[in-house]
Amino acid sequence: MIKLINKDVQDYINANLHTDLHALLLKKSPFPDVSIQEIVQQIKGRQVAEKKFPFLLKEGIIFPPQLNLEQASSEKTALYKSRILKGKKFIDLTSGFGIDAYYLSQNFDDITLVEQNTELLKIVEHNWNRVGKKARFINQKLEDFLNDNQENFDTVYLDPARRDQNKNKVFLLEDLSPDILDIQEKLLSISNQVVIKLSPLIDLKYLVSVLPAIFRIDIIAVKNDVKEVVIFLSNENIDKIICNCVNLESGESVFSFQLGEEENAESEYAEPEKFIYIPNNSILKAGIFNLISEKFGLKKLHPNSHFYTSEQKVEHFPGRFFEVETVDSKSIKKKSQFNLISKNYPLKPEGIKKKYGLKDGGDQYLIFTQSKKGKIILKSV
Repeated sequence: MIKLINKDVQDYINANLHTDLHALLLKKSPFPDVSIQEIVQQIKGRQVAEKKFPFLLKEGIIFPPQLNLEQASSEKTALYKSRILKGKKFIDLTSGFGIDAYYLSQNFDDITLVEQNTELLKIVEHNWNRVGKKARFINQKLEDFLNDNQENFDTVYLDPARRDQNKNKVFLLEDLSPDILDIQEKLLSISNQVVIKLSPLIDLKYLVSVLPAIFRIDIIAVKNDVKEVVIFLSNENIDKIICNCVNLESGESVFSFQLGEEENAESEYAEPEKFIYIPNNSILKAGIFNLISEKFGLKKLHPNSHFYTSEQKVEHFPGRFFEVETVDSKSIKKKSQFNLISKNYPLKPEGIKKKYGLKDGGDQYLIFTQSKKGKIILKSV
């Protein structure tokens, strides 16, 4: 590993950051003790770091294999979580490449990282030394650590592996590695706050049904792409579960609600008025279609459209909004340029584009959807 931080090797990596990697792999390494595959892996790591965790774009940083890079959290989501947590003692039981641990532990004095992959942990320890971050590094299986451990922590964090032995994606808690249902009591015996990162596809009702200790759920999107669902467990008596819908880098406020509110909320319905509202994907993931209508005083177009409308503009809506007018399909000119949105409509954007001979882009939007009266087309004004 140390051979990779040799100045000549680092200079070669930096000089080839924008080289065709397939072509580079066919070349012979200029260094007798560093393979061309190792060099290419470091270049790939830096390319990933530019987008996902730019704080590691420093001299002497070593990057792990591709799978570890893919599984690591982004700097953006890790930074958001870091603002929530604080205390004296923090432990990450599945540290991986250590991105979450680096940020989440910012407000803690005592930091422990547990990782069963020996080589990966060596890389993380090396990198943390390079960026001046201190921690205790434990190379052990999570289950063995829990059996041996006698300490308590202010926060326990884990990001379970979401692939089975055949590398197929899995979602149920009992199929993850580790099995969350099997170790939940043990986790809560060493901390009163357990934070678990899960797949964005996990079902919220399922989570609540199998984890009675949940007191908070954060649905975290970045630029309207839901990246992860984070759950918080506690030993304290739970009388309500707070859910936060977060859309980072959008300028939108966090929308918080109490789980169960949706069941008692009702929507009014109306034909399109002056403004149309489209909830962000963290709201849609939460399934609070009636609650959003009620909280913001908006009317819904159709039970399955999840578009909302109002005559007066409503501020701070968690999503996009457009001032619109209803148009007839005959008024749509061929070769016109629009951004297309289609929801609860027979044709998808590609089919609409083909049918009406439209081009993508421009400043205007065409929205194809349904109200209770039937199919409608809306144009932004």
